[in-house]
Amino acid sequence: MKTFYQVITNNLIAILANNIVWFALSYWAYAVTKSVMTTAYFNACFIVLNASLAFLFGSIVDHNKKKKVMMGSSLVTLVFFIFAAIFYYFTPSEAFTNIKNPAIWIFMGLNLVAIIAGNIRNILTPTLVTLLVPEAKRDRMNGLSGMIIGIAGSIAGIFSGLALGFTGMFTVQITAITIITITVIQLVFTKIPEPEILNEHPVNDTQKRSNIKQTIKIVSEIPGLFPLIFYSTFNNLLGGVFLALIDPYGIELTSVQTWGIMYGVLSTGFIIGGLVIAKKGLGKNPIKTLFIINIIMWINSMIFPLKESVILLAIGTLIWTLLVPYIEAIEQTVIQKVVPYQKQGRVFGLAQSIEMSASPLTAFIIAPIANFIIIPSMTTGYLANTIGPYFGTAPNRGIALVFIIAAIIGLITTLIAMSSRGYKVLTKNYNDASTSL
Repeated sequence: MKTFYQVITNNLIAILANNIVWFALSYWAYAVTKSVMTTAYFNACFIVLNASLAFLFGSIVDHNKKKKVMMGSSLVTLVFFIFAAIFYYFTPSEAFTNIKNPAIWIFMGLNLVAIIAGNIRNILTPTLVTLLVPEAKRDRMNGLSGMIIGIAGSIAGIFSGLALGFTGMFTVQITAITIITITVIQLVFTKIPEPEILNEHPVNDTQKRSNIKQTIKIVSEIPGLFPLIFYSTFNNLLGGVFLALIDPYGIELTSVQTWGIMYGVLSTGFIIGGLVIAKKGLGKNPIKTLFIINIIMWINSMIFPLKESVILLAIGTLIWTLLVPYIEAIEQTVIQKVVPYQKQGRVFGLAQSIEMSASPLTAFIIAPIANFIIIPSMTTGYLANTIGPYFGTAPNRGIALVFIIAAIIGLITTLIAMSSRGYKVLTKNYNDASTSL
């Protein structure tokens, strides 16, 4: 457990650096271009690359020492943050104001590579929970991991908004470089005991290469696991709507600085949710809990956009941050129990690849629809004339309408999934499974 806490601390530092840049870029991209296309496509490109590389990351996790993977991740992140800072420093500021200028995409792309390299930890961390934590405590430690993400998000949200608003993007880059350097130094002094089972992996290159068919077979042999992954995928498909539009919505209602502070404070919900899980666990039937949590989330997502209100936005965001740790912890806990440890990296990678590939599809589709059709129509067009008197007329009302439609679809899907055979099969399989390590 001592080693686990050292690893969690290192994750906190690394995630903090990534989140500082992530939040700042999301705010900065919309602030300098005034186009939801920039933020939406940046977020979508992030998820496309992350999803494309997730299976490869899973294979790397399974076939390499965990400390080596963490160190490599930190070093790649550090190098690309440095490249991005240098590029930003020597590029005229006006080059970043035009969405058609390649400068803005080069700068965001360099940061994107750095952040994606750090995201291998999303696959690595749950396997370390399996390795370092007794099975009876894993759900709680998954909650603790979610709390760490919440702490990093809360600090980063506040810092990014303030730093970007008052000092600029270059300060954000230098801060991230400094923080990620600390992770490298701390890793040097962290020892992770690797069990002998890790040395039983195939040693020839052909066997070591990623084999998607083999991993699909692993997942298909576990009754009910694919339905869980596909359900999460559909949720992410709808989640792409919020991914693309939540920052523009927040900035429309407030300033960049205020939205950054708001999101940072409200991100304490991640911390509170993680703490509750760490103390109480996920209950006897975590899969049932997953569906209940999603029902609450979709209802919340229908209510907070109903009125143009910063208070409703704050309440809705807080509820969302409180519940997200449960969703992450439940899926991790299920996979940790039903999938053998030696194969978990690939299964987590496959799940992440499939689930995350859905969000950018929605973001790529919804951004131009919202930007060129719904927002103008909700401002001075047909929608403004028909539902505008009841719903309001402004760009943020167009975004709100998209949120509500996505939430209604999500709620209906969750209720159908909760009554499906796959839910019952996976619940039985989880209850019958023995520990995976």
